[in-house]
Amino acid sequence: MKKITTKEMCEGALFGPLIRYAVPIMATGILQLLFNAADLVVVGRFGMENSIGAVGATSALTNLCVNFFMGLSVGASVVVAQGLGARDNNLVQKTVHTAIPLAMICGVILTVIGLVFSETFLIWMETPQEQLSLATLYMRIYFGGMIFNLLLNFGSAILRAAGNTMEPMLYLLAAGVINVVLNLFFVIVLKMDVAGVALATIISQAVSAILILRALMKRDDACRLIPRKIRIHKKALLRMIRIGLPTGIQSSLFSISNVIIQSSINSFGPVAIDGNTAAGNIEGFLYTSMNSFGQTAMNFSGQNTGARNYDRIRKIYWLCVAIVMVGASAAGAGIYFCGESLLSIYLPAYPEAIQYGMIRLSCISVTYFLCGLQEVAVGTLRGMGVSFSPMFITVLGVCGFRIFWVMTVFQMPQFHSLFWLFVSYPVSWAITFIAVSAVFFGVLRYRKKRLTA
Repeated sequence: MKKITTKEMCEGALFGPLIRYAVPIMATGILQLLFNAADLVVVGRFGMENSIGAVGATSALTNLCVNFFMGLSVGASVVVAQGLGARDNNLVQKTVHTAIPLAMICGVILTVIGLVFSETFLIWMETPQEQLSLATLYMRIYFGGMIFNLLLNFGSAILRAAGNTMEPMLYLLAAGVINVVLNLFFVIVLKMDVAGVALATIISQAVSAILILRALMKRDDACRLIPRKIRIHKKALLRMIRIGLPTGIQSSLFSISNVIIQSSINSFGPVAIDGNTAAGNIEGFLYTSMNSFGQTAMNFSGQNTGARNYDRIRKIYWLCVAIVMVGASAAGAGIYFCGESLLSIYLPAYPEAIQYGMIRLSCISVTYFLCGLQEVAVGTLRGMGVSFSPMFITVLGVCGFRIFWVMTVFQMPQFHSLFWLFVSYPVSWAITFIAVSAVFFGVLRYRKKRLTA
């Protein structure tokens, strides 16, 4: 599958280039989830009794800490895409050479946060005592390699903005194989349990980061990374922050609602945590598939914003919405009907945990297309350089609504169950999609009027 050029992103037929661009992103995410699933399967089958729940109990908290800084990588991607669309090579060069040191600085900050505060955060989340020590150990080791994680994500964001989605996928595949092999070696042979899984993740991310940086250094266009030119460029940094900071804030606040929901799940005990962890990992395959079209819409609309092709941006939005609607509906239904078989891969000896997992799948997987629609609407707006509005709407529509739900409806005795807890997900997605789409069409009309004025 050949790389997508700026010309293809800004001119000609759209359906084919959209699919060719999104599929490697989707494959990259699915591969990442397969490797994460391998982590859970290995500790679930060969680790100690509470290992899988301990790893799962850290996911919402880890995302809360990481997602804020990941938002800045979105800012880098949008600025690069807009610069390429406008043929502003100077802006692209400065953004690339600012993004890399920024990723390293953010990585150091996250490492310190993880090493110092992991146990405290987990206690605040009411992590069961029998899982606390394992979860703390996993988090501390995982955060020790955060520089590699951020270099990987910032570098991949730059390549994707330039239309290259294949190389990040291939590099992840190579690193993922290393991850699986090391998982088996550390957990089965060396009996390292969750520590082995975390260490394998760090090593595989380091391999991916090195390959991504190497790919950037070998490019022959404005996205080429030249080590001696790496430094912070103030104007490029401010543009990245203007777009990426609201995205990071949104992602962090989004994660806060997930932390609150995870705390509510924790109150149902270790078995419920195990079932939710496995089901959440399965749903991750749906999310990454839908998110791939959110990223596609963002980078295509970014380049077309730079080229001022606003009619084409409208077409990008509707095509991605249609693809997500059909694909996610079919995939979500398939996951639900195969749910028990899929959950048994993670939880072969825990039938009660499987039933807890099915509760989640019955409510969330069949409605996941709503999440995909939200991702497309938000991604298209971000690509146009509009970041505050989707942040504000998502914070209210997703985070605010879910927190409100947990604090009110979920507290009523007749609704105090996992099913009613999970109902907050599809309702919040629908509200947010409608509101963000309304803003998108408003911004599009305004931009077109200014262009013709």
